[in-house]
Amino acid sequence: MLLSLVTSLMMNETRTYQVITYGCQMNVHDSERIAGLLDQAGYVPAGEKATPDVVVFNTCAVRENADNRLYGNLGHLAQVKKDHPGMQIAVGGCMAQKDRDIVLSRAPWVDVVFGTHTIAHLPALLARARAEQLAQIDIAEALITFPSTLPSRRESAYSGWVTISVGCNNTCTFCIVPSVRGREMDRDVHDIVTEVKLLVDQGVQEVTLLGQNVNTYGAQFPEPDAFASLLRSCGEVEGLRRLRFASPHPAYFTDSVIAAMAETPTVMPSLHMPAQSGSDEILRKMRRAYRRDRFLSILDAVRTRIPGAAVTTDIIVGFPTETEQDFQATLDLVRQARFAAAFTFQYSIRPGTPAASMDGQVPHPVVQERYDRLIEVIDEIAWQENKKLVGSQVEVMFATGEGRKDDRTQRMSGRAQDNRLVHVAVPDGVSPRPGDIATATVTYAAPHHLIADSGFTGWIRTPGGDAWQEQTSLV
Repeated sequence: MLLSLVTSLMMNETRTYQVITYGCQMNVHDSERIAGLLDQAGYVPAGEKATPDVVVFNTCAVRENADNRLYGNLGHLAQVKKDHPGMQIAVGGCMAQKDRDIVLSRAPWVDVVFGTHTIAHLPALLARARAEQLAQIDIAEALITFPSTLPSRRESAYSGWVTISVGCNNTCTFCIVPSVRGREMDRDVHDIVTEVKLLVDQGVQEVTLLGQNVNTYGAQFPEPDAFASLLRSCGEVEGLRRLRFASPHPAYFTDSVIAAMAETPTVMPSLHMPAQSGSDEILRKMRRAYRRDRFLSILDAVRTRIPGAAVTTDIIVGFPTETEQDFQATLDLVRQARFAAAFTFQYSIRPGTPAASMDGQVPHPVVQERYDRLIEVIDEIAWQENKKLVGSQVEVMFATGEGRKDDRTQRMSGRAQDNRLVHVAVPDGVSPRPGDIATATVTYAAPHHLIADSGFTGWIRTPGGDAWQEQTSLV
C-alpha cells in the first residue's frame, strides 16, 4: 500500500531534494543511503541555488552544537516552507532517534521524523505525510534493514565506505550512541567482501570500513581475530588501491590487527585511535576499558611494525571532575603519542548519558582555557611531525572537493597514504581527476598540511574504468 502511494504521488511530478548531514562518517554514509533511496523513489537532487522540495536533516546526538545547528536551520526553514507550498522537511538520524517527540514540539512544521533504524521507510513516510497532511514519526528500537542493503548515491566515484557493523556494546558514560544505534550487529564476511569487490568494479580505489568499534567486529562469530581476518580478506580484493578503517577501540586492539595492517599492502599506514583522555582517573569515570599505558603501548607496537604510520585521535576536554592534574596528564599523553592530528571536543552535557548527572561539572571558562592550551600543543606537535617529512616522496590520491586546481599556485590537493593533506604542484598540461594518483616530493610543512612543489614523477588514471594507465611528467 505504501509503495503504491509513493508511486502515485511521484508519477505526475518530479520533486527535488537536499540532504544535510551532521556528525560522523557513519552519518555521512547513511546520508548516501538516504540519497539513494530518494533517487530510487523518483526524486532528483536540487540544484546548488534552487530551493528543494524536500530537505532531509541527518542528525547527530553526540555533541550539543549539532542540536543547536539543527534547530537554527529548522527555524530558518519555517519561513522558506511558508513561501514554498508543498515543501517538506524530514529529520532523521541519531538525534531524531533520541528526541523523537521533542523535534515536533520545537519545530511543528517538520513533516517526517525517522530514526537510525528506519531509514528505508523515508520515501513512504514523505508520501504519506503529503497524502494525509499530517506529520509522520517512525522510530524503531532495533535495526530493521541493514543499511548496506539499501541503494546509495556515493559522494565520490573513487572512494567508498563499507559498513561492517552497526551499534555498540560499550557503556561509555559520555556517549549516547548505544541508545540511538542499538547493540552491535555484525555483517557476514562474505557480504562485506562482496560489497568491496562491487565497489572496485565500479571504479572505487579506496575503501574505508566503518563501525562504531570496528575492531570488535566478529564478537558474534566463532572465528577468533575476525577483524584482522576481515582486513586481510578485503585487502586482497584485486584492483583495490587503499584500505582504511574507522574507528577502533583501544581496549580491543590486538597484535593480530597490527600484523594484518603491516602485512597487507593495501591497508594504509594510518590509524585513528580515540584516546579521549590521558588521565587514568578520568578514563575510569568515562568507563573506557583501558588506561594510558595500554594506549601508548599500542602506538609503540604499531610504529614498530609500521614505521612512519600517522596516528590521529579524539580527545574530550572538561569531562566532569577533570582537575588541572588530569588535564596535565592529557597534555603529557599528547606529547608522548606524537599525534599527526586530533579531533578535540569540549565536553557538553548530553541528556540520557550517565555523565550528564555527575557531580563536578567543569565551568565553561575553565574548559575553554584548557581547550585552547590543548590545541596549541597538538598543533605544535603536528607541525614538528610534518617537518620531518620535508624532502621525502609521498604518494597522493587527488580528492573530491580537495582536488580543484588552484590557478595561482598550480597546486591540486589530495591525501597521502598516511591520510595527511598534501597540496601538489601539477605540471602544465597535466589535469589529474579525483582518484588519480601522483608521486611528489614534500617541500614545505605546515601544522595541518604538506606542500609538494617538486619531483612530480607521474600520475595514474583509470578513464572509464579501463586498465591502469601510467603517464609520466617530470618537473
